[in-house]
Amino acid sequence: MADVARLAGVSHQTVSRVLNDRPNVRRETREKVLAAIRELDYRPNTAARSLVTRRSQTLGVISFDSTLYGPSQMLYSIEQAARSAGYFISIASLRYQDVRSVREAVDRLRDQAVEGIAVIASKASTVAALAQHVGTVPMVAVGPTDPGALSGAGVDNQAGAEAAVRYLLDLGHRTVHHVSGPADWLDANAREAGWRGVLTDQGREVVPSLRGDWSARSGYEAGQRLARDESVTAVFCANDHMALGVLRALHEAGRRVPEEVSVVGFDDIPEAAYLTPPLTTVRQDFAQLGRRGLELLLQRVEAPAAPGGREASGAGHRAAIVAPELVLRASSGRPRS
Repeated sequence: MADVARLAGVSHQTVSRVLNDRPNVRRETREKVLAAIRELDYRPNTAARSLVTRRSQTLGVISFDSTLYGPSQMLYSIEQAARSAGYFISIASLRYQDVRSVREAVDRLRDQAVEGIAVIASKASTVAALAQHVGTVPMVAVGPTDPGALSGAGVDNQAGAEAAVRYLLDLGHRTVHHVSGPADWLDANAREAGWRGVLTDQGREVVPSLRGDWSARSGYEAGQRLARDESVTAVFCANDHMALGVLRALHEAGRRVPEEVSVVGFDDIPEAAYLTPPLTTVRQDFAQLGRRGLELLLQRVEAPAAPGGREASGAGHRAAIVAPELVLRASSGRPRS
């Protein structure tokens, strides 16, 4: 800092005010200091700064199943939103979502003096485990949300599934088969509820869903079963990777898409537009999810603390719901008459 002050011709207190973005610095002085920082490639000592400001400027993220497209995109969007807000990120990636693993992750991040924690949680049991720590540190969920337990930002999975199924029924399909996600995942359950609800409301046959695990392999195995049933004309898959497997199985069985069977996915992965045929799907805006989740977290971080340093109990649980979008491509069409 002394070298920056010397080069800029100012006091080290002025350099400190610029680094902390204080308002009482003249514009030309601020520009001189910033130019000196760039020339010297100066990097502030964040540990020393946190001792002075009593702020770590660090947020924690607890992530599960980050190899899957949805969680990995949510993690990336949270990190980008945090960086734009001037925060560092510390990530705890967990293989298991049991109570003990969750508790250890929260404790580890708190030991790093994070100011708040964003959680990419997929299961109801995980959200319940995290809810036990509400009040010890500001915390929000990103992805599937349960406003009764945690504040959070999430896509309206049920509405997305409803839009997909209504679209297929409006095309003239008598019913829609479903390849669902794992039974203990919140978003899989919401998508299945949306599928089932539309069929029930319209008095259509509800054929038992085929359970998948989000992978293309599980979609392929479900697709093999569907391909053998000549009555199948429309399939809604709970994610695009399973839809990819269904497309492969139908192709191998000689069932043409969309002439004989329409297929719709969920997520809109980057490859969806380049499959054969291009996949109709429900798009999730992961960038907006990250931004909304960070907005909620920072609101809680910056709220006045309750006595003892705990999060103010009056903050209340809030939900920011991001609307999904049905993207129409060539994998869906009217059934053969």
